[in-house]
Amino acid sequence: MSRRSRAREVVLQVLYQHDLNPDQAVDIRQQFVKARLNRQEGLITFAQSLLDGVLEHRDQIDDQLKSIAANWKLGRMARIDRNILRLGAYEILFADTPERVAINEAIELAKRYGNEQSSQFVNGILDRLLKRSSGA
Repeated sequence: MSRRSRAREVVLQVLYQHDLNPDQAVDIRQQFVKARLNRQEGLITFAQSLLDGVLEHRDQIDDQLKSIAANWKLGRMARIDRNILRLGAYEILFADTPERVAINEAIELAKRYGNEQSSQFVNGILDRLLKRSSGA
């Protein structure tokens, strides 16, 4: 697993926890990221930028996901799939990550943490998002 993939994995864990406990203190999230990334400053900075970006743009991301996943309400999606989609969508819409890299990273997270259908589900939703955002 690459270092940035590891950072994304930690961000996913924090997003999942935030979904369960949205009132958790910010410093607890930051301590978790630092500890899980072995205090590697470059990775911590990368992970924190992803985490902050997803949380800052969460409403916009959720609106995009709702419109694309017409037959799925966000609340009915598996919590892990929903947060993988949020992370991938953030990277596609707002980050400097190449779009295909963002999708591939999200698929790998879905394979690792989701169920048998998660990777296909995540791939389909993020592919539609990419096509919509690029005007294809």
